[in-house]
Amino acid sequence: MLIRNCWYVAGWSHQFEAGKPTQRMLLGEPVVIWRTQEGALVAMEDRCVHRLAPLSLGRIEGNAIRCLYHGLLFDADGRCREIPGQDAIPDSACVRTYPAVERNNWIWVWMGDPDRADPSRIAPSKALDDPAWVLKTGELHYRAHYSLINDNLLDLTHLAYVHAASFGADEAWSRNRPRVEPIAEGVRSSRWIVGTPPTPPLGKAAEHERVDIWTSYDFVLPGVFLLYSALFPTGSAEAFGYDAPPAHAPSLFANFTSQAVTPTSESTTSYYFSWGPAAEHGDEAMAQAMIDVAIMAFNEDKTMIEAQQRIIDTDPGRRVMPTSADKAITLFTRLMQSQDG
Repeated sequence: MLIRNCWYVAGWSHQFEAGKPTQRMLLGEPVVIWRTQEGALVAMEDRCVHRLAPLSLGRIEGNAIRCLYHGLLFDADGRCREIPGQDAIPDSACVRTYPAVERNNWIWVWMGDPDRADPSRIAPSKALDDPAWVLKTGELHYRAHYSLINDNLLDLTHLAYVHAASFGADEAWSRNRPRVEPIAEGVRSSRWIVGTPPTPPLGKAAEHERVDIWTSYDFVLPGVFLLYSALFPTGSAEAFGYDAPPAHAPSLFANFTSQAVTPTSESTTSYYFSWGPAAEHGDEAMAQAMIDVAIMAFNEDKTMIEAQQRIIDTDPGRRVMPTSADKAITLFTRLMQSQDG
């Protein structure tokens, strides 16, 4: 099932250039995204009403887009304003438009009821130019249902097994259950991993054989993963009462990642992500090293999840068996299913 009443990431801002209409598949529907001469974003159905040709193969003319099959011209609101060789323009000569917002280097598109498209509900990802962080980016494209990627991000017990060769997490990540709680637009999962090898072994954390790791993420509708992780000297978790570290507490290393899961169809998914160290702990070279490892790790996820999808496809009705690690998955799935009600 694909949920319409949510803001979905269609790509990075730099992928949508002035004067260049770009197609994205979102929830199984072709969408053309382009910019007006003032730079405003337009998202509309990528289908001319005449012969159903893709408008993404068209031409931007000021604040309008022309279909380059038979020349129909459409304003940014989707209304046709010119049919070559025909004076009368029927009311039906219009294409559907979608609310679109550019925020923190991502293009967000609302595919559902436009009256419910509230930009304040867009997940608070980190901007790439945020001075507190040094961030690099990447993206992957899955042959799998988007819910499997969401499930993967909502249950980090897999780190010790899927990512042994990349992140190098030990089995404490699978045995230690996080504190999971609902938040307004998703779920929050937080925990301490105590006395563990530093993951990643960067910054001052590289000088320690063992550290205490605080990790906390918000998983926000419709599938946006916002994770903060900080490494501290051993004994810090106990000193902080196993609660979140105080904002002023100096860490050995800290990093942040924003990740977005976008269903392109019932069986394919796009995955956009940024990752990097706090500016006080790292530089561009370190951020590049981190994103290189992240891309390796996310390809490990991709291999597992696409294989999982192939098995599911052999018996789509087979039910999964939940474990105690699935609390966040259960809470988030219920929240998602309520959005189109």
